[in-house]
Amino acid sequence: MEIAAHAALKQECDKLLAITDASDQQVKGQGAMKEKLEFLKLLADETRLKILNLLLQEDSYVEKIACELSLTPATICYHLKKMESAGVVKCSRSQFYMIYSLNREMFDKPIYQLVKNENPIVDTDERYKKDVLCRFFKYGRLTQLPTQRKKREIVLFEIAKQFEAGRKYDEKEVNEIIHQFHEDHCTIRREMIACGIMAREKETYWLL
Repeated sequence: MEIAAHAALKQECDKLLAITDASDQQVKGQGAMKEKLEFLKLLADETRLKILNLLLQEDSYVEKIACELSLTPATICYHLKKMESAGVVKCSRSQFYMIYSLNREMFDKPIYQLVKNENPIVDTDERYKKDVLCRFFKYGRLTQLPTQRKKREIVLFEIAKQFEAGRKYDEKEVNEIIHQFHEDHCTIRREMIACGIMAREKETYWLL
């Protein structure tokens, strides 16, 4: 019984870790996508595009850019600071001026890298299964048999993992295995047969 309880507890911990890992990956992916969105939004401005075109030709400084675009230095400085914080341009001091240059590494990337979602697409069916198992199992024990058919099948298939394929069990063995998860082994045994998870002939059971 201690071994079974330890295995059940480990199974519960593994489920929680899997859900946590999936959530962490999703958060990281959302952060990366947000950065890309901010970059694209930053470029959706006529003045900034004009500044970029000037910097494509040569490095420059605020006063010169302002003169070439017929804008105030304060306006140019505002846009350059925004672009610098987003990593679009770089700034360095040269004698009396702050020289701005393009971060060309960013613009050397093909457009598909800007729109590509680096977070792997989450398998919604797998996530749904994990959510169901997390909801109906506590510390390796089934709290209740779901009334909804799809959820019930997920729970029953989880219990069925304790049975070996190709091996035949007598009714007592089946009851003992199911009892590790829930006391109503009769109902669960019948449901596993009704759902086509197990088959029965007289007092012998096996996985399908």
